[in-house]
Amino acid sequence: MLKQKATNLFAVLFVIVCLLFSSCASKKDILYFQDVDTKAGRKINYVSNNIQVNDVLAIKISSLYPETAIPYNFDNSLSNNSSFVETLKLQGHLVSSNGLVVLPIIGPIKAVEKSTSELETHIKSILESGNYLKGAIVSVRILNSKITILGEVMAPGTYTITEQNITLPQAIGYAGDLKINGNRKDVLVIRDVDGMQFIKHIDLTKSDWFNSPFYFIKQNDVIVVNPDNTKIKSSGYFGNAGTVLSLTSILISTVVLLTR
Repeated sequence: MLKQKATNLFAVLFVIVCLLFSSCASKKDILYFQDVDTKAGRKINYVSNNIQVNDVLAIKISSLYPETAIPYNFDNSLSNNSSFVETLKLQGHLVSSNGLVVLPIIGPIKAVEKSTSELETHIKSILESGNYLKGAIVSVRILNSKITILGEVMAPGTYTITEQNITLPQAIGYAGDLKINGNRKDVLVIRDVDGMQFIKHIDLTKSDWFNSPFYFIKQNDVIVVNPDNTKIKSSGYFGNAGTVLSLTSILISTVVLLTR
């Protein structure tokens, strides 16, 4: 009777060990862009991100005669201050909920649905056609561009970006890459554009999404890396692999003692 119980217990232990090893990931679940060779030599179409509500813009206006442009600019006398960028954010032009920015003398101007270069051209046109300022030079930059990366990455958090074009892999690089238990086959990107929310599931083991609008990230994107099945299973009653092996070792020792 005792030997029969021992045999049954060994059978249970065998099943547990088999399940443990069957949950191990293969390289097909881990390696990035496994078909990337098919994308060699492709043409990259760089895009300009449109300005969104709540963006903070640095708008600098200058001309051949600097003194004539002074009324159109904030005071930049703090440019040598270490917190100059943060000061600019406070002094910058906030895009209102109705998509407008307000410039000194000129007044409100629509900014949303325009890229920074398009807004530069628009402001220059207003200055010159309205006889405000001749030979105007306009520079527009988004000061608060940021992305948020959550989940199974080395350093989750919100990151400020300054480049015009950042790819999704580069963005993940900001967070120190995915952990080994990050689900590379289902990375979630949440994007708000002009009051509409878009959600995209991306398989990082493939490259078929390289030509999609989600190859380049946009300001305020949220990237979520969910855990893979191994990590999810390890959060259950048995815990991680080390816990299972420890439990198995204890059960085997118990069986040996009982069957002596």
